[in-house]
Amino acid sequence: MKAQVFRGVNQLSYEDVPIPTLDADEVLVEVEVVGLGREDLARIRYPLYSPPRIFGHQIAGKIAAVGDLVEDWSLGQRVAVMPHVPCFRCHYCLSGKFSLCKTYQDITTTSGFIPSGGGFAQYVKVPGHMVRNGGLIDVPERVSLEPASFLYPVNCCLKAIKKAKVSAGQIIFVAGAGPRGLLAILLLKYFGVRSVVVDCHPHRLDKALQVGAEAAFLASDRDLHTKVNYLSSGLGVDGSLLSISNELTYSQALDCTRKGGKILVFSEFSDYSITINPNLLYRREIDLLGSHGADFQLQSQAIDILFNQRIDVELLISDRYPLEDLPKAVDRIAKVVPDTYKILLYPQDVR
Repeated sequence: MKAQVFRGVNQLSYEDVPIPTLDADEVLVEVEVVGLGREDLARIRYPLYSPPRIFGHQIAGKIAAVGDLVEDWSLGQRVAVMPHVPCFRCHYCLSGKFSLCKTYQDITTTSGFIPSGGGFAQYVKVPGHMVRNGGLIDVPERVSLEPASFLYPVNCCLKAIKKAKVSAGQIIFVAGAGPRGLLAILLLKYFGVRSVVVDCHPHRLDKALQVGAEAAFLASDRDLHTKVNYLSSGLGVDGSLLSISNELTYSQALDCTRKGGKILVFSEFSDYSITINPNLLYRREIDLLGSHGADFQLQSQAIDILFNQRIDVELLISDRYPLEDLPKAVDRIAKVVPDTYKILLYPQDVR
């Protein structure tokens, strides 16, 4: 089968690799579509992981083979694939912090080499633990596999919003109008929440407004605090979600968030060190939170929102590439090309 193999920083090799062999409790999925995420960009462009690996974790496709002990799944069945499934019984799982579970972190889908997602290949293997415990989700015929590939990011954004205890009628500051920020805006609108968005790129502000933001400003706007204050009746926003995390967005969120509000980080910081004045958090009673990965307690809600089209994720799809062109797609999102938001890749489109 064809796959994009990570051979080192900024080195992707489109090559033939063996189709994964199955143990008796495993399932093989033919990857029809896989989303390209910011996590993939970081893994490809920075020395975070040792090669060789096959990345890609936002997967939807059809079951191509099942192990002898697999029940309830059949050939040709359309599925979305979750890249991680927790153990459900460790300290972290019992505390509802599933993404901190060692099983969640260590077991993932694979197309060969060190298991690393494997969606950037024509076929991906789903381990038995994941098959038995919710790693495969049946996709109804009425739902296209393109939006089905959004299930994992929808869950991750839903988790961030729930952790920030956002509720209808509130106003929320969203830093970043890339695919993750735009998805958060769609979900906030669905929950009846007003959102104010900032981004460094002017073209992304129009997109934020299109998907439901109440207002959108450039991060360089010197009157940002005044404008946000006006929209929030002088109190400041109820909370801030950082889908782009750096010292500027943290500072702006702190400046715009009201007393007693929350600032939640749900992306990697591009600056590894920032200046935090703990007295500001203390005196204003602001909660500083982090949210990483998915929450399996929210999976049924994520499925309902996505499969019943309560939000329109197709508004975010801007580019479609055959898997062969993954390097071009990576360059495109790295350069923040105008009118490029969510990129989908198609492993079966072999030229």
